[in-house]
Amino acid sequence: MALKLELPYTTHRLSNGLRVFVHEDHSLPLAAVNLWYHVGSKDERPGRTGFAHLFEHIMFEGSLNVPKGEFDELLEAVGGTNNGSTSTDRTNYWETVPSNAVELALFLEADRMGWLLDTMSQDKLDAQRDVVKNERRQSYENRPYGLAFETLSKALYPPAHPYHWPIIGWMEDLDAATLDDVIGFFRTYYTPGNATLAIAGDVDTDRVMREVEKQFGAIRPGQTVPAVITPPARLPGNVFLTLEDDVHLPRLYLAWHTPKIFEDGDAELDVASAILAHGKSSRLYRRLVYQLGIAQDVDAYQDSALLGSTFTIAVTARPGVTIDDIARHTFSVLRELAHDAPVEEVLRAVRRVETAVVGSLQCVGGFGGRADRLNHYAFYVGEPDYVAEDLARYTQTTPDAISRAVQSWLLDEPFVALTIVPRGEADRALQELRS
Repeated sequence: MALKLELPYTTHRLSNGLRVFVHEDHSLPLAAVNLWYHVGSKDERPGRTGFAHLFEHIMFEGSLNVPKGEFDELLEAVGGTNNGSTSTDRTNYWETVPSNAVELALFLEADRMGWLLDTMSQDKLDAQRDVVKNERRQSYENRPYGLAFETLSKALYPPAHPYHWPIIGWMEDLDAATLDDVIGFFRTYYTPGNATLAIAGDVDTDRVMREVEKQFGAIRPGQTVPAVITPPARLPGNVFLTLEDDVHLPRLYLAWHTPKIFEDGDAELDVASAILAHGKSSRLYRRLVYQLGIAQDVDAYQDSALLGSTFTIAVTARPGVTIDDIARHTFSVLRELAHDAPVEEVLRAVRRVETAVVGSLQCVGGFGGRADRLNHYAFYVGEPDYVAEDLARYTQTTPDAISRAVQSWLLDEPFVALTIVPRGEADRALQELRS
């Protein structure tokens, strides 16, 4: 029996351009406030990268009516939780609170949207810049294999493409950012007209909309957001890269350009990634780890995004195993999947997706909860309640469609092969693909 998923909502728009989605669910006395700014690293430019992620930090450092430190203190005092994240495409912030505290969450978000710059200073910029730089050192530069994904992005996308640089930004760009730079970035992108607000849970729509109008209505609309310029991103041929790092075992990354999020082929490749590497019964895990014993671990995923997606496979070699053998057997598994995607494997992968979607809908707040999904679908497809159609992309796919996607997007297209090897062992890297 097919699942019937619904995400009923009402939509509203303030005179300053802020779009609001309200989803009522009175089963628990909880409410979620979820704010998406339609700004991510894609909206930056060469030489000035990392601003969207920098503001994810600055937004928690105080605004006109909420001094530094009080944002979390006020929420914790009512039993609320909050978080935020930055991607290539957007920045989101959310609070989950008892339903009688939804006004507090709205006040906190409105104050930093409308009055963050009233407390902006060089000292605040310098402090958060140092926090982000330290995060970059810990999570990228000093972590084993930590520079893999920004190296792949640099190779996949030309320098002027918005996905060329990492979300966290380049270190030299963070150093070069001036106070005027970041103030200008905020004034351009953190405006009501460039945001959507989703409220889900135990709320009354009329009452909560009066509160939204009260808190957000006086904020100025802001200027027109500049269009994102996207130069073509296509590999002329296979690219082989080597990166020496403080690691013990070589790891091979294979990456391809794939369809944009929600375009034809996106869901099929998502399913293919599950068939290949999600779980111990997946094809790559079974072949490389169990049967041949040449891999320590495997991973594969479709990283879906607005301006183009990336399909990535990562395999860590066991001691004494050559990366050439890893590559040869990995492509052998891909060819087998392109030739035949058994029904039971497709069904198993689709059930994983169904379980994840249904599980996320059990929560009104948090990452992937109902409020977050309303904003997600509104941003990417223009329909906040697209959840049933989204799931149908998976449940209605076929083994033949999976095989065609693997053949046309992975086997028939050029790729970037990045080998990360222990320092001084560059000769162990993959230099060509041998059959």
